[in-house]
Amino acid sequence: MTYKMTVPQIKEAIREKLSHSFGVSLENATYEEYYKAVVLIVRELLTKGRTEFIDNAEKTGTKQVYYLCMEFLLGRSLRNNLYNLGLEDSFKKALAEYDIKLDNLYEQEPDAGLGNGGLGRLSACFLDGLATQGYPAMGYSLRYEYGIFRQKLVDGWQTELPDFWLPGGSVWLQQVPENSVEVRFDGHIEEQWHEQYHSVRHRDYTSVTAIPYDLCVAGMDGKGISLLRIWKAENNKFDMNLFNGGSYMRAMEQQAMAEVITKVLYPEDNHTDGKMLRLSQQYFLVSASIQDIIRRHLFAHSTLDDLPKLAAIHLNDTHPVLAIPEMMRVMLDECGYGWEDAWNIVRQTVAYTNHTVMSEALECWSIDLFKMRLPRIYQIVEEIDRRFWEEMRWKGVEESKIYRMAPIGDGYVKMANLAVIGSHSVNGVSALHSEILKEDVFHDFYMEEPQKFTNVTNGIAHRRWLNQSNPKLSGLITDLIGSEYIYDAGKLSGLLRYKDDEAVLEQLQQIKRFNKVRLADYIKKTQNDRVDPDSIFDVQVKRLHEYKRQHMNALNILATYQWLRENPNADFTPHTFFFGAKAAPGYYFAKQIIQFIAALAEKIRKDDRVNKKLKVVFVENYCVTWAEFLTPAAEISEQISLAGTEASGTSNMKFMINGAVTLGTLDGANVEIHEAVGDENIILFGMTASQVEELKRSGYSPRLHYQNNQVIHRAMDELLTGFDGQKFKDIFNALLNEDRYMALADFESYAEAQRRAQKLYLDQKSWNRMSLVNTACAGRFAADRAIREYAGNIWHASPVPPVQNLSARTLEK
Repeated sequence: MTYKMTVPQIKEAIREKLSHSFGVSLENATYEEYYKAVVLIVRELLTKGRTEFIDNAEKTGTKQVYYLCMEFLLGRSLRNNLYNLGLEDSFKKALAEYDIKLDNLYEQEPDAGLGNGGLGRLSACFLDGLATQGYPAMGYSLRYEYGIFRQKLVDGWQTELPDFWLPGGSVWLQQVPENSVEVRFDGHIEEQWHEQYHSVRHRDYTSVTAIPYDLCVAGMDGKGISLLRIWKAENNKFDMNLFNGGSYMRAMEQQAMAEVITKVLYPEDNHTDGKMLRLSQQYFLVSASIQDIIRRHLFAHSTLDDLPKLAAIHLNDTHPVLAIPEMMRVMLDECGYGWEDAWNIVRQTVAYTNHTVMSEALECWSIDLFKMRLPRIYQIVEEIDRRFWEEMRWKGVEESKIYRMAPIGDGYVKMANLAVIGSHSVNGVSALHSEILKEDVFHDFYMEEPQKFTNVTNGIAHRRWLNQSNPKLSGLITDLIGSEYIYDAGKLSGLLRYKDDEAVLEQLQQIKRFNKVRLADYIKKTQNDRVDPDSIFDVQVKRLHEYKRQHMNALNILATYQWLRENPNADFTPHTFFFGAKAAPGYYFAKQIIQFIAALAEKIRKDDRVNKKLKVVFVENYCVTWAEFLTPAAEISEQISLAGTEASGTSNMKFMINGAVTLGTLDGANVEIHEAVGDENIILFGMTASQVEELKRSGYSPRLHYQNNQVIHRAMDELLTGFDGQKFKDIFNALLNEDRYMALADFESYAEAQRRAQKLYLDQKSWNRMSLVNTACAGRFAADRAIREYAGNIWHASPVPPVQNLSARTLEK
């Protein structure tokens, strides 16, 4: 497949699309219509490329990868696909001849509302890595109508608004109604035995139709095209009997309750209805996807016996784990398999990645809720549980240990246990995290099946986060070492020979300042706020959670502000702190932290004694597009989670490749960043994971830090007195009495690291050298590397052979 288009061809294609699809002329078309016309052209190219790519995969018997995840945080697609197809310059020139700027068309596209944070961004990066390296792959998720939510701060308090992304985003989606499937909820199960044959009938169920929408993601040069299939829930079975009997609202409610499944990502679940909806979302995703995967396989093959050889199904975190019993349901109830044969196929096909050591890792559903909503799936999980107990007893495992490992216990279905039991591989996402899984979270399983556990450290799509987001830096890198790093990020190490080249270091500094000015302009345009590009840009952007310790960062800023208030003429390098984060709607304490940061920002802004030296910016509605401005401009990358709590992180990798210096704990992938860059090119602080565990065992008292550290004492006291009438008593009490993530224990070390960073920054030549080394050593954190490890060690998959090889093979035959 060739994706080359000349400027005249592009101009004609745009004219045709505007005329035929939108009924407008070139002169009368709006920017939105130009944007959609260009998208339709690109979409057609991608669809043709995908068809050819998959045809080659099927002809050569290449194993296909199916990646199930509740979220794919794609961001905008137009620039990414034009860049990867090598068409960006040609489209820019063609549009310029119509007096249209391509950058203005990029701004027409909303961020796709299909994800929230690192989990979704990782899966999006993996689609790029899979396609670029020629692995045939499909991602599966849900078509959320409103995404997670649009964040709006009202008096500093996070307010959730609907994220209307589909009007501008749906042009990328191709509906495939002929591939719709039925998903069944509720009802009851009738079983019958006919001699040795077992039949199952699901009665009085609620039927929901899963309608697929496809979106293509281009790999570099279009060598491969990944497909993301997202499901929309619909219920077109209108109950006329109810309606005619006068139950008008009940008739409408049945339809509305089915379709609410794909309204919002991660609905609040601190009540029964919310839990029911989240369970329904998870089953809807896996049932539709597993039915689709099996249908696709049987369309080309006569049996499922060879499924493990031709398909790898990957569960990205615990949300899609119901894929395991759903596969069993389809094979037992619809394909006539016996239990042992079906179970062997499932376990050989499915692999599981764990993403957190937090309570989410141990996601549980009450048996009553599970059994009512998914009666047949519960029966299958019960049988998995029964057979697991039988197998473990036969192996001589003690009862208390089996009880901890079993998929059912304490009145709950335990999703993480089910994931480990039903898959052939379990991996963590950084070296430290994978060790914690073996030593703690899944220790019992590891002792029984150590060969099942492995590690694949996360990776980022470096072509997006370096080449597209930071074109000036990537341009300099290409001038210095050539363009091979675009395909092999490991080649970035060639930059190391320039770490003492003053001319190169000066260019790096100029590029960083350009990106800082660009960010400052964007903030002025979007938030009407002014920032100083000559201050240090210190950035912490990630989901708002106590373990990520945004409140420790903010408390240190408050302490710094108090000191500056008293010493306004002190020698202090101007410093701008950026935060970007969304809190889960029901996570009240996280919302209070946002309110604290916003109030602190406003207090500092109004204080003329310090506001030329100190600035706090909370980025509203943080998303991928914001990240594409913040990441190239950042100079300090805040990665300050309590050691042993962050699985990996990916923002740390994005900042690193753009030359920011990590200020962080030895947690998650920070450990491997430290290994890559050495002591002198990272700013570490705080306890190690083993020291954290030792402190927990000996008994941690945050009150002692409050009583014995005057800086902490004064800053926390100001939380009580508050700013402009806003007091933060709950944060004060949480830190004083519990401090679950030991912010006070690490506070002095963190404050000292901040002082060290400011001192290092004064020597710009040394700082620029640190920046260059970080970029040069970032190659190991590319998604391409992660995909190769998954393919080689877990999926046992190979890229699609080149077309010419296929032709030669065919001729030989």
